[in-house]
Amino acid sequence: MSEQFLPQTQDPDDELSLAARLALVQARVAQAAQRAGRDPAEVTLVAVSKTKPFGMIAELAAAGQMDFGENRLEELWEKVELTESQGVAGLRWHLIGTIQSRKSKLAVGPFALIHSVDTHKLAERLSRDAAAAGQTVTALLEVNVSGEESKHGFTPDEVLADLPALLAMPGLHLQGLMTMAPLESAAESARPIFRRLRLLLEEIRQRFPQGDWRHLSMGMTNDFEVAIEEGATIVRVGTAIFGKREMG
Repeated sequence: MSEQFLPQTQDPDDELSLAARLALVQARVAQAAQRAGRDPAEVTLVAVSKTKPFGMIAELAAAGQMDFGENRLEELWEKVELTESQGVAGLRWHLIGTIQSRKSKLAVGPFALIHSVDTHKLAERLSRDAAAAGQTVTALLEVNVSGEESKHGFTPDEVLADLPALLAMPGLHLQGLMTMAPLESAAESARPIFRRLRLLLEEIRQRFPQGDWRHLSMGMTNDFEVAIEEGATIVRVGTAIFGKREMG
């Protein structure tokens, strides 16, 4: 096993087990959904397990968490192999990080969902590679709603212009949109970003009713409750479940 999957030092101030942390996050997800008049079952919690050892994933799986998100393709594949070799069944893997076009073939695999199709070129390559493998890639389009230069993704106008071609790609099955809000200290600062993504998806549903527009992937540890109140169907939570990641 590579060094990045070795057990990491736990925060000495954190006395909660992984299962207890998961339960707290699940309760917060349910409360946020109820505040918005939504069914909590509409929201999928993805535990962001990047850099974390497989033992922690197995522990959370034993507590009922089945959806896990990874940023790097190589790490994702290594954990998929560990899932098979260690007999941990039923996990659903989400690829949430940026995909380099030259690595698009690696993104065709037993994954529940790719959240980060951020360019037309990447969509074309994924469709081509998936079709060549006799598969279909299920994915979300990443949209840079905030306009930050540091963020990846289509602009809202680019999404609307490109959708006729994207929907025609044979190896690509689109299921919605994803965005990342700016890292702000106050979760409320992200609300306008999440609202804009929801409104964009509503427009897409009206203009392209032939599509499968079921998902809005938005919200992380610092703002997932606001994202749920604004319509998120998937939230990507790492630190609140696993604890802080070591730097370096």
